[in-house]
Amino acid sequence: MKVDLFDFELPQACIAQHPASPRDHARLLRVKGAALEDKTMLELAESLNPGDICVFNDTRVIPARLFGKRGEAGVEVTLHKQDAPDTWRAFARPAKKLQENDRIDFAEGFHAIVTAKGLGGEVTLCFDRAGAELMAALEAQGIMPLPPYIKRDRGGEATDVRDYQTLFADRPGAVAAPTASLHFTERLLATLKDRGVSTARVTLHVGAGTFLPVKVEDTEHHVMHAEWGEVSAEVADQINAVKTKGGRVVAVGTTSLRLLESAADDHGVLRPFLGDTAIFITPGYRFKIVDVLLSNFHLPRSTLFMLVAAFAGLQHMHAAYAHAIQAGYRFYSYGDACLLERAEGNAA
Repeated sequence: MKVDLFDFELPQACIAQHPASPRDHARLLRVKGAALEDKTMLELAESLNPGDICVFNDTRVIPARLFGKRGEAGVEVTLHKQDAPDTWRAFARPAKKLQENDRIDFAEGFHAIVTAKGLGGEVTLCFDRAGAELMAALEAQGIMPLPPYIKRDRGGEATDVRDYQTLFADRPGAVAAPTASLHFTERLLATLKDRGVSTARVTLHVGAGTFLPVKVEDTEHHVMHAEWGEVSAEVADQINAVKTKGGRVVAVGTTSLRLLESAADDHGVLRPFLGDTAIFITPGYRFKIVDVLLSNFHLPRSTLFMLVAAFAGLQHMHAAYAHAIQAGYRFYSYGDACLLERAEGNAA
């Protein structure tokens, strides 16, 4: 499909620079076909059915943005995928001047060697430490890797350390937050429980590739970056049991949806999953397991807007986003949310 089909005009003023406070006071646009309903996140449970299950991503964002020196030249890197306990792929700036075997010093006694160069400013870095020691160094020297549309000074804001982490953050490894989950509080979870909606957790370590622009003219030529995920056998059994009883699977965020769809078989049965996924969902995809999607508002021409268009219908999503802009909804990672029901005939 032509990427131009997923374009729309978004005023700069619509891009949220800070989250709603409290988190569960964010606005919620319910999209059911052509029908639109303005609500708030605290009213989410009213739009779900007893017996449904909400599936959250429990990944934890690490301080993956580092500033260092290659000799006297400054270098900025954003880690995006771990290949080994001491090795990460990263996006570097400036990348053109970096060569294999170059050393980047991030602090006294903390450095990495460039072991490979890829396309689009990607490099592979082998650090001088691994595992927990590397994570400790990142905590000490790194900053939260906020998306480029959230404007911050080089050091960021202290509140982002808290604000850009979800209530469910447990397993370190993401370099971007699963932002639909940022709206959740213990109070909101209590309303789901009272409604008879159960919850489950999966893990997808979100990579910075999520925010890469689509530079090709046709979606057929776009290459997705792989991300590591896990669906445990226990969670697969829990979600399959909900489906068997007629409940709906509610993916909280596009990351949860992409992992669930990667782990489901062609018969709509969720299987345990452990490994990488580079699933790219565009209109025409037949959804195997997810019935409802809670998501933030995404960038024009992005793979995430393509995904929601595949789920709820391209025409419906253009209309929903136009309404959201007109009604003053806040967009992107710190913005508001929309609740999408899968378009009829969109299941495998």
